[in-house]
Amino acid sequence: MLHSVQSCSPISYLDIKKELLRIGNEEKRLHLSRYFKTGKGEYGEGDLFIGVTVPQQREIVKKIGDIPLQEISLLLHDAYHECRLTGLLFLIQYYRKTKENTAKETYFHFYLQHLSCINSWDLVDLSAPDIVGAHLFDKERIILYQLANESHLWKQRIAIVSTHYFIRNQDFSTTFALSDLLLSHSHDLIHKAVGWMLREVGKRNYEVALHYLQEDKKYQRMPRTMLRYAIERFPEDIRQQFLKNLI
Repeated sequence: MLHSVQSCSPISYLDIKKELLRIGNEEKRLHLSRYFKTGKGEYGEGDLFIGVTVPQQREIVKKIGDIPLQEISLLLHDAYHECRLTGLLFLIQYYRKTKENTAKETYFHFYLQHLSCINSWDLVDLSAPDIVGAHLFDKERIILYQLANESHLWKQRIAIVSTHYFIRNQDFSTTFALSDLLLSHSHDLIHKAVGWMLREVGKRNYEVALHYLQEDKKYQRMPRTMLRYAIERFPEDIRQQFLKNLI
């Protein structure tokens, strides 16, 4: 059991890992291993799970409050998926809580320094918008284009999913520009991510999303999964026209 936050002995990476191992569930571990495709040749090959839910991890982070960045780094480098996710949840909490620009810059660069540890779609999706997207909202965004142009699945997903923060703030331009870059990507995890972001645009501004898809018949060049995600919330008659290439 984790000792209390009031304890004179600071909580370490090993304390957190021991707690995750203590509450892990074997049935959940097996389910997560299958769900995140950890088999040979799959995108999550070799990843290890303990069997701890995200709400359980959030509760640990909430209970502890603060740990040093060096302990977060150790969590992020751990072989267990839940350790890496818990580390990211700490970092997200830090970024959200601080009002100091210097601290925000520190957490942003810490995230970038640990990109190799953010190696699954859930790790990306839970962290990229609220750290990378939030940090770059009022800044130069060239790093997103650099990530999108790398031949690295998770960095490319970080690039496009980071724009979810922009979308929530009615800024769609970077989402569209990165979608153009990733339009012919070969992996379905990028197809889903791009389609998801375009769907989020459409939820906020249907006409803008519609125009993007129709422009130069871009929707016809999209992988089918990307298109299906993008038009999921469109009126059914419009969805069918897209799916039948009638627009």
